[in-house]
Amino acid sequence: MKHLTRIPPFRALIGLLVVAALAAPLASSTATRTTKAAPANTAKPTITGANPVVVGSKLVANNGTWTGTQPITFAYQWLRCNDDAESCQTISKATDKSYTTVAADVHRTIRVRVTATNDDGNATATSDPTAQIAAEDNAPQETAPPSISGDPVVGNQLTATTGSWKGTKPITYALEWQTCDASATNCTATATTTNTYTVAKGDVGKRLRVKVTAKNGAGQTAGLSDPTAVVKDNAESGVITLPNGEKSIAVAAIPAGQRLIVEDVKFSPNPVNSRTTPITVKIKVGDTQNHVVRDALVFIRSTPLVASVPTDAPTGTDGTVTYTLHPETDFPLKNNYNVQFFVKAYRKGDPALAGISGTRLVQVKTVAP
Repeated sequence: MKHLTRIPPFRALIGLLVVAALAAPLASSTATRTTKAAPANTAKPTITGANPVVVGSKLVANNGTWTGTQPITFAYQWLRCNDDAESCQTISKATDKSYTTVAADVHRTIRVRVTATNDDGNATATSDPTAQIAAEDNAPQETAPPSISGDPVVGNQLTATTGSWKGTKPITYALEWQTCDASATNCTATATTTNTYTVAKGDVGKRLRVKVTAKNGAGQTAGLSDPTAVVKDNAESGVITLPNGEKSIAVAAIPAGQRLIVEDVKFSPNPVNSRTTPITVKIKVGDTQNHVVRDALVFIRSTPLVASVPTDAPTGTDGTVTYTLHPETDFPLKNNYNVQFFVKAYRKGDPALAGISGTRLVQVKTVAP
């Protein structure tokens, strides 16, 4: 029989301390290791300074927001561009954080390119442009840029302002909507020259901006709005804005925990006085976040069953669906009487007794013929 050698307690303790000592540097090294990353821009640089920008104005570059391993240093290059902020050329010796405009900048727009550098690499980002620099003191000079309101989603209507301008009155304005690439560095004019623009399917993945040309007797000057966010398809974003201002959401985009609401049910004729005349029912569906809901399926039937039951149909973009019901021979036509209808709005694929469905009992008056 073999005998097991018993390790004295103090020797076992020393062994544990040695193992711990050897492991400690490894654990310490793991705990203090940091992730290295080159700079990445998360908010583009901006330009501040005189307003309006004229010859002799001092412009100052703001770095924007960057991520990456610290410390990060910044370098600057000022650019002279055309009135669309394109065809930009570097300005000689203009590499400081600030730049004072000169005569060569007349009729041009100015941008600044910021380069961020750390031990892991570098990256660049370019600001939006200034307004075009006017040639004459009395020519239009932008004091606030044009702006765009509305969500850049297919089917939505965007609205542009002309911005604010100084100069000899009267000043007239011409608008031009442009589509730009995702970086908003290459833009193309559209055919839309009004102050509103309806986002098209072909705009998906692009940005939109408006160019305003202000003109008076002393000359003309162009200004550019900030570009919109990248245009999304309405199915992707879920929400579009209707011409009447209502927000329409796809039923597929409604998150769990919210509900559909049968907001309105209109009967025609009302009251009903005939069993041979069809009854038109218009139903409007919304949700608990004040949207109207498109593509929601709607069920309706009378209780008791005294009229035809239509096949469930989806709501339109405005959240409504219209049915034609046919009274049965036992449809009651009495004075001071109502026929009840049960209405249910639901999402296809949801459980019958769960999901986001909403129900409502409504009624229509009847009268004796």
